[in-house]
Amino acid sequence: MYKIVAKKELNPTVTYMEVEAPFVAKKAKAGQFIIFRIDEMGERVPLTIAGYDREKGTVAIILQKVGFSTNALAALNVGDYIQDFVGPLGKPTDVEGKKRVCVVGGGVGCAIALPAAVGFKEAGAQVDVIVGFRNKDLVILEEEFKAACDHLYMMTDDGSYGEKGFGTVKLQQLLESGIQYDEVLAIGPVPMMKFVCKTAEPFGVPCTVSLNPIMVDGTGMCGGCRVTVGGETKFACVDGPEFDGYKVDFAELMSRNTIYRDREAEVSKSHTCRIEAMGKALIQ
Repeated sequence: MYKIVAKKELNPTVTYMEVEAPFVAKKAKAGQFIIFRIDEMGERVPLTIAGYDREKGTVAIILQKVGFSTNALAALNVGDYIQDFVGPLGKPTDVEGKKRVCVVGGGVGCAIALPAAVGFKEAGAQVDVIVGFRNKDLVILEEEFKAACDHLYMMTDDGSYGEKGFGTVKLQQLLESGIQYDEVLAIGPVPMMKFVCKTAEPFGVPCTVSLNPIMVDGTGMCGGCRVTVGGETKFACVDGPEFDGYKVDFAELMSRNTIYRDREAEVSKSHTCRIEAMGKALIQ
């Protein structure tokens, strides 16, 4: 069992937690993820590691309340326990050997962008960060990003905070100004990552994306997280989650990510756990 030792609501739909998991914290690196289960009957859900403290033995996660399990996790409080917290999984971000990088985060993907920015900075790179949100109310981790980079560019779709426009608009401006990046790392919604790659490609800048396909076991056995990269099948859980963005089949990825959307909406409204129902019947 893994104890929740800190919790904070970052905005109405996004929650920050720190979980006591010393063995995970000991090995965790930027770009890796964990898989949690609320209880014995819970589903396995992957979440990227948002930070870690090796001395305290804690791992930070940031979750968006979008489904049954993430809502159930967000409902827990400090002192509560999670059944499973497995990791670190996946390959870490390659932060070495870069002089200047640009990290582009979108929405809750900024939770993943932060440890990457920290990792690049600690490795000696000059780090520019572009973060984009729909509006001011959804902004998260601003102060943390300021401490982790050399230049922070805050973008909102409606212009209610920072500059108005998508993150790709600012990236285009920076590239056109003549800045030479060794790498652009994009983390966020799939369409956003696709267009970051399209923006960077004419400038010949290497572009890496962190993918979030459907995932079950997280060890490469189920094949649920398969993606096509450079014409080859890769498993995001063991080969990634970061890949060369120019080689990713984004159309296939977007199609696979939405394959269960209608079913998930249906189940969220009508599902009754048969095991829980049996338990209630026995008690009565």
